[in-house]
Amino acid sequence: MSASALPVQPTPPSPTQQQTAEARAAFTASLLSAGTSTVESDLKARAGDLHANTAAIDKQEQALLKETKNLGREGDKWQKVVDDSARGLKETGDVQNWAEMLERDLCVLEDTMAMVDEEAARVKKAGADGLANGWR
Repeated sequence: MSASALPVQPTPPSPTQQQTAEARAAFTASLLSAGTSTVESDLKARAGDLHANTAAIDKQEQALLKETKNLGREGDKWQKVVDDSARGLKETGDVQNWAEMLERDLCVLEDTMAMVDEEAARVKKAGADGLANGWR
């Protein structure tokens, strides 16, 4: 076969620099938009969640403050009970001390009365013995 017998295929026109730059820009833009839209939508969703959760957090904060105040009041009540109990124990201790002092005084009186009774019995016996011996 001769070289002239071969069918000649037309060669495609070579792209110009402008077409190449436009194709490159279009490809880059499509990549950026595909990546950006996914990332952007994720960020927007997260930002929306954050804003939605802010209201819930504010509500929880208010409830926590209210419960903290209630707990403080309850603590004050318990402190009053403790103070009253301590005062009662102190008074009980004072009463116990008073009772011990009273008991000591009564023991002293009892001993004194026992000595008086012994002395009276001795004097009575001595008087009876004296009468028997002629004493008057």
